[in-house]
Amino acid sequence: MLTEPSIATSLLKRFLDVRQATMQFCAPLTPEDLMVQSCPEASPVKWHLAHTSWFFETFVLGEFVAAYQPYHPDFRWLFNSYYKSLGEMPEKKLRASFSRPPLDQILAYRRHVDTAITRLLEHAPQDEALRRIVLGLEHEQQHLELIATDIKHALFTNPLHPAYVAAPANFGGDSAQIAPPLDWFSFSPGYPVRPGVVEIGVTPDPTAIDSFAFDNETPRHPVYLAPFRLASRLTTCAEYLAFIDENGYSRPELWLSEGWDTMRAEGWQAPLYWQRDANTKSGWSVYTLHGFRPLDEISETPVCHLSFFEADAFARWAGHRLPSEFEWEFVAAQQPIEGNLLEQESLHPSSATTTAKPHAPQQLFGDVWEWTQSPYTGYPRYKPLPGALGEYNGKFMSSQIVLRGGSCVTPKAHIRATYRNFFSPGTRWQFSGLRLARDGAS
Repeated sequence: MLTEPSIATSLLKRFLDVRQATMQFCAPLTPEDLMVQSCPEASPVKWHLAHTSWFFETFVLGEFVAAYQPYHPDFRWLFNSYYKSLGEMPEKKLRASFSRPPLDQILAYRRHVDTAITRLLEHAPQDEALRRIVLGLEHEQQHLELIATDIKHALFTNPLHPAYVAAPANFGGDSAQIAPPLDWFSFSPGYPVRPGVVEIGVTPDPTAIDSFAFDNETPRHPVYLAPFRLASRLTTCAEYLAFIDENGYSRPELWLSEGWDTMRAEGWQAPLYWQRDANTKSGWSVYTLHGFRPLDEISETPVCHLSFFEADAFARWAGHRLPSEFEWEFVAAQQPIEGNLLEQESLHPSSATTTAKPHAPQQLFGDVWEWTQSPYTGYPRYKPLPGALGEYNGKFMSSQIVLRGGSCVTPKAHIRATYRNFFSPGTRWQFSGLRLARDGAS
C-alpha cells in the first residue's frame, strides 16, 4: 500500500520542522560546547546531531531506498547508540573523544540525510517507510530534550557556570506570586459502571499511519485502581527546602535502603544544581539554563532534578506517597495537553497559578517529569517491535522507574497522556520532580 500524497506532504513539513528545531536549539552553543560530555548519562551535543541522522539513515534510508548511498561507511558503527543486533559501537563514555569527524562533516551528514528523506517523501513511500519516519521524528524530539538536559549539566560543570541563554522577562512566573495552597482532587475510577477498572495505554490503529505511540505504551488494557487523591499541583522548591531544613537527608527512616546508600555514597544534600549561598535569604542558589539564580527568586516553582529516591523520601516525610503511573494517566487522559513545554522557551519550571481550572490538577504536562512509584515493565501482551527496533524500549524493562508528563524542555507534539518515560532511580540530571498522592477518595 502506498502513502496518500497528502500524508507524505504533511509529514515532510513536520520532518523539516523537527530537524530545524534541533538546530535552532543548538544555535546559542559554540563548537566547543558541542564536544562536552560531563556525566555518564549525558552525550555531547555533536554526537546527538549525528546519531539522530544515523537513525534515519539506518532504519529508513538503508531499508527503503534501494539506491541510497550511506554518507560514510564508518558512521554505521560510530554513531550507533545501543543497538547490539546491528554490530559493535564505541563505549558511551568515549563520545567526548570524537573530535573527528569535525563538526562541519556532522552538519553535512545531517544535510545529506535531510535531502534523502525529502526525496523519499516526495515519491509516495510505502506505509512502513512512513511509520519509520514518524518513529525517527519522535526519536529526534527525545534527543532534542536530551540535548537540553545534557548541555545544562555541561555548562554547570564549567567553572564559569555560563548561561545557555539570558532569562526571559517572566522567568519562573511572577516572582511575587505565592503558589496556591496544596489541595487534593478525589478520584473513584470506574464508578459506577465498573468500580475500580479503567483502561490504560493505547492500541494503535494500523490504518492511521500518521498517528504514533511507542511500543511500550501498548496495548491498551484494563487496570484496577482503588479510590485515590492527587495533589492539585507539583511540589515546590520552598516545600522541598522545608524537607532539607528538617534534616530530610539525615533520617534513614524516610529512605529506601538503596536510596539511603546511594545518597550517602554520592554526598547528596539537596537537589542537583542547588548550591549553598550565604548571600541569599534562603541560603541557596540554583543553577538554571539561564545561569545561577537565588532560590528565593524561584522558590515557588516546582522542585526539579530529583532522583526517585529523593522524591520518594520527600513523599514519606510529607505523610503521603507518589502516584502510580496508572493513577497519573487516568487523571491526565481527561485533560488537554497544555503547559510549560519547550515552546514556551522558559527552559525552567514555572510556578502554579491561582487562575487555573478549579476542577482539575495543574501542571500535569510540562514543567517537570513526575516520578511515579511504578516500575518500568511491559504491559500485559506487550510485544516489542520486530528486528533491531525491538531494542528501542523493551530491553530496558529492568531496574527502571516510570516518569510521566513531560518537562519544560519537552516539545509539545512529543508528549501525550500515555507516554512512559523511564530512568534508573538514582537519575538526577533530567528535569524530574514530583506530585503527591494518597489513598482514599475523601
